[in-house]
Amino acid sequence: MTVPEKALEGVVPIIPTPFTENEEIDEYALRDLIDFACSCGIEAACLPAYASEFYKLTDDERLRVVSVAVKHAAGRIKIIAQSNHPSLKSAKRLAQENIKSGADIISIAVPRIFGLPENALMEYMSEFVQSVGDTPVLIQDFNPGGASISAAFIKRLHDTHPNFRYVKLEEPLCAPKFEEIIKVTEGKVGLFEGWGGLYMLELVPVGIAGVMPGLAVADVLQKVFLLRRNGEAAKAFSLFERVMPQIFFSLQNMELFHYAEKELLMARGVLNNSISRKAAYIPDSSSKKYIKELNNRFLDLLKEL
Repeated sequence: MTVPEKALEGVVPIIPTPFTENEEIDEYALRDLIDFACSCGIEAACLPAYASEFYKLTDDERLRVVSVAVKHAAGRIKIIAQSNHPSLKSAKRLAQENIKSGADIISIAVPRIFGLPENALMEYMSEFVQSVGDTPVLIQDFNPGGASISAAFIKRLHDTHPNFRYVKLEEPLCAPKFEEIIKVTEGKVGLFEGWGGLYMLELVPVGIAGVMPGLAVADVLQKVFLLRRNGEAAKAFSLFERVMPQIFFSLQNMELFHYAEKELLMARGVLNNSISRKAAYIPDSSSKKYIKELNNRFLDLLKEL
């Protein structure tokens, strides 16, 4: 009898893409990031996603960072391989190559470059999920211009393709929607909250499987998640309130997030630069000063923990 694979839960951070001064991928630094992720008490990490600057990488580079991550993780944590592409044909190729590299889970973002009707998105997602065989799939949807995929969409896709196991939604005030998804799928699709984990305290009691924030705060948010899930609300709120200014400030702009995330990883001794590929956010002096202040407060928190 085959034992079902244990479902993911808790914090699943996004691994940023480290670059050299020439904006080439720094594979040595990437291995350091994987080691750090493995030290955070988590089950899995994901790359290359939006928070990894995937949209600035070539297809070959996207495949390469997954291959490096899988090899260096060596089973210590699971690697979720983001295989985003607006072309279904290209997305399928990325996913299949990532499976060959040993990725444990394949992730795909709903293509949102232009507005598409739900039946077109269903056709895209259905063919994509089918193309990876039995490999578990996580679907991410971030749609600033409107609603994310519906509970009915998620149920229909899971009913047809049981290897569609997880969904990550990034939108405010989504507790009722998450409750509906859990109900109609009978809890068979694990729900992850994105957007840096900003809404996690609201959603843990609803029954989310976890959150997918940046790597730099993963270990602290894992503690917050476990405290909240285990009913220790006062401790969860107290700890989260210390981290929230960092998350809130950085998420004002995705390119600002890259800079702030890497600056915090530098402050923690994990990275040696905060370089992003151009076009990249160029912070003003006030922002730089405030980010350093936030980082110092975070380091003080770590000492207390």
